[in-house]
Amino acid sequence: MRDIDELKGKPLDLARRVEYADGGIVSKTLLEKKAGTLTLFAFDAGQGLSEHTSPYDATVLILDGRATLTIGGKAMNASAGALVIMPANVPHDVRAEERFKMLLILIR
Repeated sequence: MRDIDELKGKPLDLARRVEYADGGIVSKTLLEKKAGTLTLFAFDAGQGLSEHTSPYDATVLILDGRATLTIGGKAMNASAGALVIMPANVPHDVRAEERFKMLLILIR
């Protein structure tokens, strides 16, 4: 991927910026600053991120497919177009019900 500075001021098709990998999870950092990060993820079906916490709110924008997000023990389904804010210091996990892509927005 080109340097992020070359992409500034241009529309980005986020779903096309990261590709699926059979049996895996692919991540691609778009922006990393002191104030936070923008990271794209592509999950193959059945893949996920185990339960963890973050000291900051973590916002997920589903770009493609469908996932189950569990936040504080409550599971919810989210599909393309959904935006979910996972509160700071609350355990959460992500599971791919089918292949899906997301943008993780972390603001410190």
